[in-house]
Amino acid sequence: MNSYLLFGIIGWLYAISVLKRAHLSAYYFIVGSVGLFFILIAIGNPYWVWFLTHSVINGIAWVSDLTHWSSVHTKYGIVYIVNAIRPVTMSIDYECSGIIETTAFVSLLAFYPTYGRQEKLFYLVLGTLWVYLANVIRLLLVVILVHFGGANWFFTAHTIIGRLVFYCLIIMLYYNVFTYSQLSQSLYRNFKRHFSRG
Repeated sequence: MNSYLLFGIIGWLYAISVLKRAHLSAYYFIVGSVGLFFILIAIGNPYWVWFLTHSVINGIAWVSDLTHWSSVHTKYGIVYIVNAIRPVTMSIDYECSGIIETTAFVSLLAFYPTYGRQEKLFYLVLGTLWVYLANVIRLLLVVILVHFGGANWFFTAHTIIGRLVFYCLIIMLYYNVFTYSQLSQSLYRNFKRHFSRG
């Protein structure tokens, strides 16, 4: 950990403690979420990026083993998409790992005032899995479109269609967890009630 990051964390902790004591909840939420986001991004590189990248590539590899639409080299993070005209090589890197979206969700959830600790833990697990699956779906959509449509589809599939699908799924998550918090709490309570019986 470098000295800039350490001083940044100390300054951030001091700022959120002052805002909490002053009962400035909106500023506490904003400063806390934004600060935690940058701290997690700084700490998460390269370890969490590596973990998320390999999790995503293993998800694609599992589907590829079933369908044979692509060949996945998990060690190098490369997806070789097979098609009738010209095969395409897609690299799974930092941008494809989902680290930014996962970290943003975790940071907002950590300082969201409506939920208690158990609810935050529940939505942390649910949200992280949701972002992961949304990312795998996005990349599988790219594989499907390039496999059946050819190499000319790669840019459209990766840059436009895949991202639209991914961000629609992320908006659904944010909408249900943060906007309709009462609905989300009833989802948590139903989950808790269901598993406390069994």
